[in-house]
Amino acid sequence: MNIRSLTPEDLPRLRAFWVQHWGGEVMISRGRVISPEQLEGFVVGTADEWQALLTFIVTDRELEVTSLDSLYEGQGFGSQLLEQVLATARARDCHRVCLVTTNDNLHALGFYQRRGFVLVQIHRNALQDARKLKPSIPLIGMNNIPLRDEIELEFTLKQPA
Repeated sequence: MNIRSLTPEDLPRLRAFWVQHWGGEVMISRGRVISPEQLEGFVVGTADEWQALLTFIVTDRELEVTSLDSLYEGQGFGSQLLEQVLATARARDCHRVCLVTTNDNLHALGFYQRRGFVLVQIHRNALQDARKLKPSIPLIGMNNIPLRDEIELEFTLKQPA
């Protein structure tokens, strides 16, 4: 499996990928607009074909995963990318890795919990405000579940000093 870091040359492709898979060129997390220029990440695949992608941002010794996509589920790509980002967080002396998903994303909730992440907060009705920043967020999500809440998960690396 070929995992490499995203480069500035990947930005146009990352924007197009997000438009295709996430409905826009930005992500909204906990009321913040996050653009590709702010992020780091890892990609699995070749120059011609991305098989999986993980993006993240580091602030104040906290690494936040902003997106994780595996286009070929069951191949271990998502798990490998998550291991890579945990290693990155440890190397940068982060105290936790966190992420936000939505209340409809039952698959992601299971995936992350099986890998040691725990639910830490539910931001009720957060998508109502997020739609003001990114109107393309749909009202109905996966499994025909209304999109309402952000669910925050974390993997604790060490306690803050």
